[in-house]
Amino acid sequence: MPKIVRFYELGGPEKLKLEDAPTQEPKEGEVKLRVQATGLNRAELLYMAGRYFEQPKLPSRIGYEAAGVVEAVGAGVDKSLVGKKVATVPGYSMNQFGVLGEEAVVPATVLGEYPPSLSPAEGAAIWMQYLTAWGALVHYGKVTAGDFALLPAASSSVGLAAIQIMKDAGGKSIAATRTSKKKKELLELGADYVIATEEENERAIAIVEGL
Repeated sequence: MPKIVRFYELGGPEKLKLEDAPTQEPKEGEVKLRVQATGLNRAELLYMAGRYFEQPKLPSRIGYEAAGVVEAVGAGVDKSLVGKKVATVPGYSMNQFGVLGEEAVVPATVLGEYPPSLSPAEGAAIWMQYLTAWGALVHYGKVTAGDFALLPAASSSVGLAAIQIMKDAGGKSIAATRTSKKKKELLELGADYVIATEEENERAIAIVEGL
């Protein structure tokens, strides 16, 4: 029996339980993954605390991001997926399809193949932050070459993804971080400007006025 993670009452990580569960078979439009790695985000913390946009139906599984190998497919799903290394793209119900565990069943429509140069852990960790940054900057912001964007919390996973997306679009990124401790690293990662917000108010104003 595969082990899965679920919780029976709202709270923090201490409420999570690792349990044996019967193996699942994918239904129509679904696939079964042998999970190799999972990612954890703020979404999971809010979900198990009952503060996410979707309320858990207890007991509930948990987990949005997983990388693994497709073991089986349900009706209507391309059988050539079996054996492929894929990762889940967040955007489905954790009430129905939590992925934290050794096995997960998810909709086939949420799968994405990640580059073979990445490890399963990296494959499980790329979707949430990059899609969040891409949605804000490209889908909604329509960023193009020559545009500038101020990126708060620039050293966060979403912030680092945003720096890369701005560079790919030909724009300029102004990375905001609380102290200068991470300034060198942010510049090395591609930020065009870095402002330590607790130390450089005057420099921040000068940068913005000069754009």
